Amino acid sequence: MMQRRTLAALLAASTALWMATPSWAQAPAEAPDALVKRLSADLLETIKADPELRKGNIARISQVVDTTVMPHVNFRRMTSAAVGPQWRQATPAQRDRLQQEFKLMLIRTYAGALKQVSDQRVEVKPLRAAPGDKDVLVRTEVHGKGEPVQLDFRLENTDGKAWKIYNLNVLGVWMVETYRTQFAQELNKGGIDGLITALSSRTMAADAQASK
Repeated sequence: MMQRRTLAALLAASTALWMATPSWAQAPAEAPDALVKRLSADLLETIKADPELRKGNIARISQVVDTTVMPHVNFRRMTSAAVGPQWRQATPAQRDRLQQEFKLMLIRTYAGALKQVSDQRVEVKPLRAAPGDKDVLVRTEVHGKGEPVQLDFRLENTDGKAWKIYNLNVLGVWMVETYRTQFAQELNKGGIDGLITALSSRTMAADAQASK
C-alpha cells in the first residue's frame, strides 16, 4: 500500500514534467493518445538522466515546469476549476496569485516523489473518442514494481492546434476535484485572500520539511 501511495504521488508530479520536450508544439496534428504514449518514455528518461530532478531540486524542477510545461497545460482552467465559483469574484491580481501559489504548492508537494522513479513504463489504453472531439480522456496504466497504477488524463484542444492537459486522475481520484474540496474549506473561512495565504503557507511548510 505504501509503495502504491508513493507511486501515486510520483505520477501526480509527472503532470508537471509530462511535456519535457518541445515536440508537443511541433506535432499539433498528433492524436492525444499517441502523444501521451510517445512522451511518457521521454518523461521517464528525462527524470532518470537528470540527477537534480531525482534529488528533488526545487530550482531545477521549477525551471523545467516554467520553460517546457506551462505552455502545454491549461493551468488557468485547472486553477479556476479547483477554486470553484469564487474564481469569478477574484480580481485579475488575485487570479494571478492563485495560479502562482497553486503551481508552487504542487511543485513542492511532489518534488520528493521524483526520487522513486526507477523502471516504470506506461501503457496507453485505446482512445475512445470521435475524430472531431475537442475534449478527451486518455487512460493509461503505469507498470513497475507491484500492481499497475491507473493514471488518466483529461485533455482539450479548443483551438485545433494543440492538446492541453487540464486534469489528472491517479488511482481513481481526480486531482482538481480533490483540491476543490480542500480549497472550499479555506474559501469559506477567509475568501480568496485566505486561500492565497493558505497555499503560501503549505508551500513554506513543504520547504521547511524538505530542509530537514
